[in-house]
Amino acid sequence: MIRAPHIALCTAAILATGPALAQSMSGDMKGMSGMAVMGKKAPPAKIGHGTGVITAIDPKTAKLTIQHEPIPAVGWPAMTMAFKANPPTLLRGLRVGQRIGFDVKIQGMAAEVTAVRPQ
Repeated sequence: MIRAPHIALCTAAILATGPALAQSMSGDMKGMSGMAVMGKKAPPAKIGHGTGVITAIDPKTAKLTIQHEPIPAVGWPAMTMAFKANPPTLLRGLRVGQRIGFDVKIQGMAAEVTAVRPQ
């Protein structure tokens, strides 16, 4: 049976050591920016070059939809998909139906177009 004095003593011990424990856990985190959940690093970004036809442009969300040919460097078959334009200024002067060459960067599930070359 646990008695009230024991509970009070345990509570006091936790309160006294809590700040020291928190400080010892925070430590110096320099160089840890590449770390991900559970101590695993995020996979490196994949870079590829593709060609395709613009099927939609959304300047409000900086999205560019491209029906593209296979992109072997990133392991993609031909498909149509929307990409974030980075920087959004890449969308300037583009039009639906235009054939382009483009550079793509894939990081995890995110894909962005980083360069566009009209063809």
